[in-house]
Amino acid sequence: MELDEKKYLYLLILIPIVVCIFLFNMYWKRRTQREFGDLEMVKRLSPEKSVFKPVLKIVVILLALTCLIIGLVNPKIGTKMETVKREGIDIVFAVDVSKSMLAEDVVPSRLEKSKQLVSQIINNLGSDRIGIVAYAGSAFPVLPITSDYSVAKMFLQSMSPGMVSSQGTSLDEAIKLSSTYFDEKSKTSKLLILISDGEDHSEGATAAAEEANKLGMKIITIGVGTEKGGTIPLKENGVVRGYQKDLNGETVITKLNQEGLKTIAKATKGGYVYGGSTKEVLEYVKNALNNIQKTEFEATQMAEFQSQFQWFIGFAFLLLFLDIFLLERKTSWIKELDLFNEKK
Repeated sequence: MELDEKKYLYLLILIPIVVCIFLFNMYWKRRTQREFGDLEMVKRLSPEKSVFKPVLKIVVILLALTCLIIGLVNPKIGTKMETVKREGIDIVFAVDVSKSMLAEDVVPSRLEKSKQLVSQIINNLGSDRIGIVAYAGSAFPVLPITSDYSVAKMFLQSMSPGMVSSQGTSLDEAIKLSSTYFDEKSKTSKLLILISDGEDHSEGATAAAEEANKLGMKIITIGVGTEKGGTIPLKENGVVRGYQKDLNGETVITKLNQEGLKTIAKATKGGYVYGGSTKEVLEYVKNALNNIQKTEFEATQMAEFQSQFQWFIGFAFLLLFLDIFLLERKTSWIKELDLFNEKK
């Protein structure tokens, strides 16, 4: 069961308020009758007045009010369970979060551009499962394989150079960690989308890609940055305080290395695309996915929920209709039973 409009639950506070008003009214009437005269005399002057009927009326009104509120909340009940079959592939996004990705030769920065590209690719996926890896001098698992795209994008936006302690760019570490995301025995197609400026400070990226190819992985590389390059701003609270310098005190100029990224992609018979145009990247990835064999997944889930508000609204109106006929005088057959010892 699920509640469609939980915001209306606060209206349940009306129940104790109505009860308090009723009790105060009963107290006020009794006090007024005492001022008017002897209670026994008042009772004899109105022999048909029922003690039970006012209580019954307020109970009916409270039930009707409760049903109306529950109707507004609109409880839904799942009517059946069914197995939903989906087709897709497993995709891991490996995002470079090294300091060189802070360069702003691509607006707003290489890293932010990478996040935008991954987010847009996710928006265009169907039933594929995805995972995320962050890497710099070492690789860090961010999100395991999942079909929850909203969670993936949330983790994606939180990525920054600070999440990986070892700086530099180690593409081979990214490929090796990404390969652990996939089940070797699974027949599901495996795709690694690696986003970087290609400045590899390690050795063995091509060898790692060749090993990945043996596991059935295909790698698509996306180059972010410019061959002209750019400086790496050092910011505090969004304000530039200086620029990254090397050991000789010279300002570092980081440049896009497309050839290294193309070599990695070629090792797995994948492909390379320049990340300058989001439209071109999306079109390239779309065409690549269309040429990859999809695997059938199975997922059991609650397939259908039906609203139940009509029953509560209907019962509420029925109770309010019955309340019209509940007069405060005694009912003859109940009077004969004398359930409340009203005969004297």
